[in-house]
Formats: sequence, C-alpha cells, structure tokens
Amino acid sequence: MSNQTSAPAPTGEATVRATAWAPVAALASGTTVLVTSEFLPAGVLPTMAADIGVSEGVAGLAVAATAIAGAFTAPTIALLLPRTDRRTVLIVLLTAGVVANLAVTVAPNFAVLLLGRLLLGIAIAGFWSFAFGAGLTAMPGRPSAVSTALAFGVSLATVLGVPLAALVGNDVGWRAAFAGAAAVCAAAAAWLAVSLPAVPAHPSAGLPMLRAALARRRLMAGIGCVALAAFGNFASYPYIRVAIERVSADTTWLLVAWGVGGMAGNFLAGALAARLRQLAAGAPVLLAAGLLITATAHSVVPLAAGIVLWGFAFNMLPVATQLWVTRVEPDRAEAAVSLQVTAFQVAITLGASVGGALLDAHGVRVPLVVGAASALAAGLGFGLLRVPRG
Repeated sequence: MSNQTSAPAPTGEATVRATAWAPVAALASGTTVLVTSEFLPAGVLPTMAADIGVSEGVAGLAVAATAIAGAFTAPTIALLLPRTDRRTVLIVLLTAGVVANLAVTVAPNFAVLLLGRLLLGIAIAGFWSFAFGAGLTAMPGRPSAVSTALAFGVSLATVLGVPLAALVGNDVGWRAAFAGAAAVCAAAAAWLAVSLPAVPAHPSAGLPMLRAALARRRLMAGIGCVALAAFGNFASYPYIRVAIERVSADTTWLLVAWGVGGMAGNFLAGALAARLRQLAAGAPVLLAAGLLITATAHSVVPLAAGIVLWGFAFNMLPVATQLWVTRVEPDRAEAAVSLQVTAFQVAITLGASVGGALLDAHGVRVPLVVGAASALAAGLGFGLLRVPRG
C-alpha cells in the first residue's frame, strides 16, 4: 500500500521543477535576444559601416550608444517605477527591443540607427535590472541557478546569435539580421507573458534602496572592479571580427568558438559559486590572458586559443559579478544588480568609444592590449575584496 501511495511523488516533484524553470527559461530567452541585438553590430560591422557611410571605428559607436542609454536606465528605472509589477515592466521592455531593432532595420542614416540603439539600451538595462529578482520569485533560494540561467542566455547569444547574424548579414544583408532579431524578441516577449507570474516590487524599492546601496563602500569598490573588467572586454569585443581578419579570413567559426568557450565559462562559473572570491578575481585575469593571446597571435591556432579563452573568461563575469553584488548586499539585491548593470553599460560605452578611437589610430592590437590591462586590474581588485559567506 505504501508503495502505491508514494509512487506519484516523483512525477509531482518533476512537474513543480518544470513549472519553476519555465519562467526562468523565458527570462533567459529575453537575455539571449537582447544581448544578440546589443552585440549584433560586431558580427556585421564592416558591411553595416560601408552601407551607412561611416568608418568601422565610428560604426562601433552603435554598441556605445546602446550602453549610454543603459547606463542611465539601470539605476533610474526602479526610481521611476518603484511599485510597478516587474512582470509588466519586463514584457514592455522586450517590446521596446522589438521596436528598437525595427528602427535599425529601416534606418536611412547613422543618426536614425543610433536612436534605435538608444532605445535598445533602455530595454537591455531595464531587463537585466529586474530579471534576477523575477527569476528568484519563480525559484526562491536558488540565486546561483537563476544567475547561471540568465548568463547562459548571454552565452547562447554569442554562440548562436552573433555568428548567425554574421551569416545572415553576409548572405542576405545586415538589415535582415536586425529584422530577424526583432521577430525573435517579439517571440520572447510572448513567452514571458504566458509563463512568468506576477512579480510585486520590493517594499523598499526605489530611492531608499538605491541610496542605501550607494553608501556601502565594499559594494561600490566591487562595482568599480566590474567596470574595469567589462571595459577590458568591450574595448575589444565590438572589433572582434576585425581582430580575427588580421590573421584569418574565415571569421564565422571563430565567432562560434568564442561563444562555445563562453558557454563553458558560464557553466563553470555557476559550479564555482561557492568560491566566489576566487571566481570574481580569476575571471578577469583569464580575460586579460585571452586578450593578450589574441593580440599577439600570428597564426590560426594561437588565435583560436586566445579567442576561446577570451569567450570563456568573459562569460564567467556576468555570473560571478551578479552573485558577488547580491552576496554582498542580499537585502538590496535589486539596487545592487542595477549598479552592476550600470557598471557594465558605462564600461561598454567607454570601451567601445576608446577601442574605436584606438582601432582607427593604431590598429586592432592596441585596443586588445589596453583591454587586457584593465581586466588584470579588475582581477587584482576583486582579489583584495572580502566576500561574506553564502
């Protein structure tokens, strides 16, 4: 009798797990399509620049424009919407991503393209600011699983989204790649609408939470390290195709290799969450090594090694830094994550701008070396900061 009554339990538990994972998977699909959209110019940069009539360095500002909007949005969106259901906000932000990609698709000039990219920046930064908390609503007590799932969306974007966009851009045209991103973004918004339950705002959300987070010195020191690490990557990543073409004409498989390395780094970061101090310090150091190998490679084999290590290390950073800030400030997680997102967006803005200027003036090796130095400084900084026990 006892065996008969206990038999259905595993099925029920599996159903509960599947129900909990569905909204997290939908959130991850949102990060996938938004990050694909954000970095899409890196995969189509030469053709996009030629069509719009600007240099490749200037075209890289399409990434910087997105980050500028994101840098303002991440710390302020909770101030503007302190009580709004986060589910509603997330769906609206994905819809804004659809509009942004469509604007780029039909852009007649660089100014209109930049306006679309600014709107995309609002969508990305707002989505990242709220997605972690929304994921914990579906899977309470499992921050590592939620953060890894969201970061996996980033890895999926780099292993599939950007290379696929490059293929579409080469074969059909770069505008078709942005049109495809708009369609996928609409699908992600629909999935989120049917799978994510209501996510009430935290009672202290808004200015009180942000003000308290800004007063925490250890958190702000970590945010500075986040900015250094992200700058290290984004002084170079918008120009990764240019870096590859310096050695090899076959760019697509190396872009895929970057993403494959990123997926491995993503999962390893989740597995090493218990060793957060070492994880946060080690990822930027590995990023510096990957950038230096890429900068100094003279043949395909070392270039491939550098590209894979670069992708591996950078894709550890979103998991490591998100877990770091929420471990340091568990009671102010929404504000801490918004500051982490702000650091990334500021770094993308400065990195893409500085990297573009260095590229046009000195060639692609110099941005890679500058990025490596910044990433190494971030690793040293994280190594000096103590992390509370989880």
